[in-house]
Amino acid sequence: MTDSPTLTIGRVRELLGDEFPDVTTSKIRFLETNGLVHPARSPSGYRHFRQSDVDRLRFILRQQRDHFLPLKVIKSQLIQLERGEMPGGAADGDEPGPDPEAAEELISLNELARRSDLTPAQTRQLVDHGLLTPRNTEGAHQFTTGDVAVARQCGVLLSEGLEPRHIRQVRQAVSRQVELLHGLTLAMRLSPSPASRRQAARTLSRGAEAIRLLSQSFLQADVRALIGED
Repeated sequence: MTDSPTLTIGRVRELLGDEFPDVTTSKIRFLETNGLVHPARSPSGYRHFRQSDVDRLRFILRQQRDHFLPLKVIKSQLIQLERGEMPGGAADGDEPGPDPEAAEELISLNELARRSDLTPAQTRQLVDHGLLTPRNTEGAHQFTTGDVAVARQCGVLLSEGLEPRHIRQVRQAVSRQVELLHGLTLAMRLSPSPASRRQAARTLSRGAEAIRLLSQSFLQADVRALIGED
């Protein structure tokens, strides 16, 4: 039985490019560095990808794009798939939460603008109005790939005629929702008991999802009323 043909990193980028136009060779290398994909290496050090590696990359990129999952969670899901299990979020024993900044791809404001189809000036306006929060890394303002999702949705509202000061109302509403969850779980999060802190993480996760779905239902009902479908 012969091995399946291997692919160069450039060819892999081309295969993924139709669905993920923003994917770059540096992004693929970044995912390899963080242990999410493991291409073979030739004696001279060149990467050799197989179709299974391409499928794995496509899964990773979809989880980032469609579900905004951090790399830590995606890596746990990949481990579960390798074991023949259904992915269920964070790995057993881990509390769900954001990925450490060290595991995030950091990008400049100009790169964030490019990936979000915004101008640098529009992106700076989003920063000025508190809709994006840059990380100060070695004296330079940088952003994570999670900020791209925020900027893109802000871009939709900007294109429809809203201004950053209007979009800020959405951010403020979310902050009020987070305050509800903060008060609900404060005692559990401050508890020295690991079981209590795990319960707090579960409550935060379930509560956030319930608030998201509830907000979506209210919004859809009110929009239907505005367009006269009720």
